[in-house]
Amino acid sequence: MRVLLVDDEPLARERLAALLADIDGVEIAGMAGDGLEAVAAAERLRPDLVLLDIRMPRMDGLEAARHIGELEAAPAVVFCTAYDDHALAAFEANAVDYLLKPIRGERLRGALERARRFSVGTLGAVTAADAPRRSRSHLCARVRGSLVLVPVADVDYLLAEDKYVVVHHGGGEVLIEEPLKALETEFADRFVRIHRNCLVALDKLSGLVRQADGRVFARLERVDTPLEVSRRNLPALRKTVRSL
Repeated sequence: MRVLLVDDEPLARERLAALLADIDGVEIAGMAGDGLEAVAAAERLRPDLVLLDIRMPRMDGLEAARHIGELEAAPAVVFCTAYDDHALAAFEANAVDYLLKPIRGERLRGALERARRFSVGTLGAVTAADAPRRSRSHLCARVRGSLVLVPVADVDYLLAEDKYVVVHHGGGEVLIEEPLKALETEFADRFVRIHRNCLVALDKLSGLVRQADGRVFARLERVDTPLEVSRRNLPALRKTVRSL
């Protein structure tokens, strides 16, 4: 079993590595110091199991588990944390086990045995329905077969096209397969609907412009072309703009 160790504390990673060294059939595939590194390492190294801390900088373990679950042949996830207040969210994220620090050798062996009982490809898989009910810090897309994480704070607007949503952000655009309505609900404090197929970031919205034909367009700070606002969404949008 190939294991990826993820913890923002080097000493915690070293302790886990020492415990794993005493268990037959276990190979340390790599280590990572936060959730972003964990997702990239899981995609690159293709471990069978990820031992994942929860409270980490940049991206916490719960969100990292959700993105790792999007990988092909997703690895098992076992959370390792000093806090017991995330247990329910961890199992909602389809974690195989939940270990409290300081982790004991026998308890770790038990978690590895549980992970072995699952088949590769179903381990740790996280679906939108099962994931913790809280907004993410990143959106996950596939670009030429590779996983790309886009910070939500960098998104200008979201545009629905057929079964995809185009994420327009500071570095370009990517496609994701998530319903626009679900994104609107998850990020209600960050985005506002201006059209049946478009959400714009509130912090990127610079104003509204009415054209001679009566149509109203939203201007965004980094977007050259204004985005049309539907008549249906205009009253609520005006109210939102006034409150900014």
